[in-house]
Amino acid sequence: MSELRQIAFYGKGGIGKSTTSQNTLAALAEMGQRILIVGCDPKADSTRLILHAKNQDTILHLAAAAGSVEDLEIEDVMKVGYKNIRCVESGGPEPGVGCAGRGVITSINFLEENGAYEGIDYVSYDVLGDVVCGGFAMPIRENKAQEIYIVMSGEMMAMYAANNISKGILKYANSGGVRLGGLICNERQTDRELELAEALAAKLGTTLIHFVPRDNVVQHAELRRMTVIEYAPESKQADEYRSLAKKIHANKGNGVIPTPITMDELEDLLMQFGIMKREDETLVGKSAEEAVLCA
Repeated sequence: MSELRQIAFYGKGGIGKSTTSQNTLAALAEMGQRILIVGCDPKADSTRLILHAKNQDTILHLAAAAGSVEDLEIEDVMKVGYKNIRCVESGGPEPGVGCAGRGVITSINFLEENGAYEGIDYVSYDVLGDVVCGGFAMPIRENKAQEIYIVMSGEMMAMYAANNISKGILKYANSGGVRLGGLICNERQTDRELELAEALAAKLGTTLIHFVPRDNVVQHAELRRMTVIEYAPESKQADEYRSLAKKIHANKGNGVIPTPITMDELEDLLMQFGIMKREDETLVGKSAEEAVLCA
């Protein structure tokens, strides 16, 4: 039996992380890998393309209805979708109440105790946004996710988030086995995006695993709540996700402890590629009209 690989996809909110992860996992399943997805986002949208559903009943919601998580059976919380991918959503508290991280670790413990990880090659955790909140770092903190893939783009805030996530990995790398598997650039068609992503990867001491080109077929597939792998299996974009899946599959044991950079270093990197210009300190706080008068 192959060794279980526990991977996680992190990235700035709205970067296309759930879409990228579900398409990649569908491609891994197509390769014959047995997959379990554990959605760690309170929106419970980490499995919608696999299940063709708007969202899935979550462990926390079902536990609240049943009385406690101990009153649940594994069949209550797990659904099986495309290519026999097993799907679970941890869920989260009502907006403004409680910590989602507690729901994540409660769910993971329940799944482990009830045999959900048996006969599985990959467990994938799809985690909301950044890791500045300790709750969403839970799969890393609790030494569950061993291999982290950061979905980013050439946009400054996506790069900032990737660097912040690297800081979270570094914090727990020595106490657990978590490693950064690499960056995945989800193209936003910004200037010199591929070069910038490769440069950031080098700064963080890792590699750019794959550059996923922008293609409208992704949106067409999402409207049908399907992965591109299933919706348009012969498309070039489906082959991009297959390529990414193969690279992740071959990446076992190649994770690194990242070397995060400072905000100044990140800005210097953007300036080096001409994405950002160094501000004249005399213009800080002045309106466009005042800046013209000063010129």
